[in-house]
Amino acid sequence: MRIAWIGKKSPFCGNVTYSREITNGLLDRGHDVSFLHFAQEESEPNNWPNFKEVSLPFIYKSQVYTIPTFKATKVLTESLREIKPDVVHASLTLSTLDFVLPEICQELNLPLIATFHTPFAGKGAKLISGTQLLAYQLYAPFLDHYDRVIVFSQIQRELLAKMGVREEKIAVIPNGVDVVKYSPGVSHIKKEFNAERLFVYQGRLAPEKNVESLLRAWKQSEMNVNSKLLIVGDGPLRASLEPFYGSESGIIWLGFVASEERRIEILRGADVFILPSLVEGLSLSLLEAMSCGLACLATDVGADGEVLEQGAGVVISTRSVRSQLRTLLPLFQDHPELTTVLGQKARKRVLERYTINDNITRLEELYTKVVAQRPLTLSWGG
Repeated sequence: MRIAWIGKKSPFCGNVTYSREITNGLLDRGHDVSFLHFAQEESEPNNWPNFKEVSLPFIYKSQVYTIPTFKATKVLTESLREIKPDVVHASLTLSTLDFVLPEICQELNLPLIATFHTPFAGKGAKLISGTQLLAYQLYAPFLDHYDRVIVFSQIQRELLAKMGVREEKIAVIPNGVDVVKYSPGVSHIKKEFNAERLFVYQGRLAPEKNVESLLRAWKQSEMNVNSKLLIVGDGPLRASLEPFYGSESGIIWLGFVASEERRIEILRGADVFILPSLVEGLSLSLLEAMSCGLACLATDVGADGEVLEQGAGVVISTRSVRSQLRTLLPLFQDHPELTTVLGQKARKRVLERYTINDNITRLEELYTKVVAQRPLTLSWGG
């Protein structure tokens, strides 16, 4: 099948990882993939697949949203006309192009599928910030014009349905992880940081990730000198947090780690993964940690609580993250047998429900269904 994928290659975030892993998987299964993304000057990691690329011009780009140039719509339309894909799949990047895509694809008579990543607070909770709520309210009327919208959980499906997206348009396909690449294995990371027990946070350092609650809990727990907390990632809050939570408390700031091999080495060597977010979609970092056999603690937001239910990890409430972590951190420090059992259960859960192979299979089935439902009276001349 010929697929035009519209997504992100930078700056690094869950959406970028999603696009890379899915397009890699589709290419491995023999599909012809073209990748349309907002162009960049900086050098790229070498783990991207080899596909035809189209650069879309932009004015500004961040981890959260992108502002395209006026010319971007024309470049996108002409590129799709030239590629003649069987299906267009947009991994939505929070840009104005997301809103004009249905119109462009309708004009070209192309089936259009979206993956909607925008995080949310979770079961019965109001969206925690105005930004998330606004994104859902803004997108809902436009998402109803896509042939299908992929979300990561049933909760998210219900949320969009309440906002007016027809239920038959919404497909639930959870994120998947490469369980061969992300697997338990040998690591020398503990020796490198002189740690007996190693805890990890990986993600953006932004308000919605609630990292300060973790840092405060760690400091207040007075953890053993041989227990270390690695903070992997970067973001707007780093400069204000790092000076107050340093190596004297056993906290090590690694910043953004570009190398996937290095990130896997960190996960394989760690004991516990912590994600204290106030909003999430379905965290790929959490799935990667589970797949590497770590005991995982995460808040019940987005689909993360669903992933860890039935004993696959410990789910904590957003209402009292710090107090719960003050209890749990020393517990996990002092009982290695507990983290071992939880790590085994986490790996088992990923193998059962969240593999990249299952994800790709379900995507292929969705593509086939959507293409079959659309009349193929293509006219590429006009």
